[in-house]
Amino acid sequence: MANFEWILDHYVEVCGTLTGLLYLGFSIRQHYLTWPVGLLNALFYIAVFFSSKIYADMTLQFYYVGISIFGWWSWHHGSAPGHSLDVTRTGTDLWLKIMSVFLLLFAVIACVLVKFTDSSVPYWDAATTAMSIVATWMLARKKIEHWLIWVLVDAISIGLFIVKELYPTAILFLVYTILAVYGFIEWKKELFPLTWKERAV
Repeated sequence: MANFEWILDHYVEVCGTLTGLLYLGFSIRQHYLTWPVGLLNALFYIAVFFSSKIYADMTLQFYYVGISIFGWWSWHHGSAPGHSLDVTRTGTDLWLKIMSVFLLLFAVIACVLVKFTDSSVPYWDAATTAMSIVATWMLARKKIEHWLIWVLVDAISIGLFIVKELYPTAILFLVYTILAVYGFIEWKKELFPLTWKERAV
């Protein structure tokens, strides 16, 4: 009975956890439902993070709403009309751009959180938010290395959510960490028989 009452009191977080697992499962399989499920997941977590005062992650969910629309379009249309998007590596030039965007986002988000919010974990929040933004864009473009970024984001987030007593979400991110490794392995299979060098763009 106590467990049922806890679920009723935390139903939004539980729904976020369930849709998060579905989202990750669909993304590993490169299924188009990745994006509508991801949009629904973002809506749940806007409410969860707002109530927990994790403002950067809350704002990130609004980005996820937009990137879900872009991701569906990107996966459907690919790099050319009539061709679905293939899994590819991230080239050196693109890595430099991604790192520059990450550093800029981190600096701006951290500054905003420190000066204008009561966030208790501004720098960790800013780091995971900035990494999540670039990783989700890389997912929308099917860049395989986005899984490696998620491993780091998810591992950091576990500690953050435990501190905030968001235990279902912490469990979700533990599963995310494991599945991110599995997702990398599964996506890597699609790169064969072509070599890594041939697929880099």
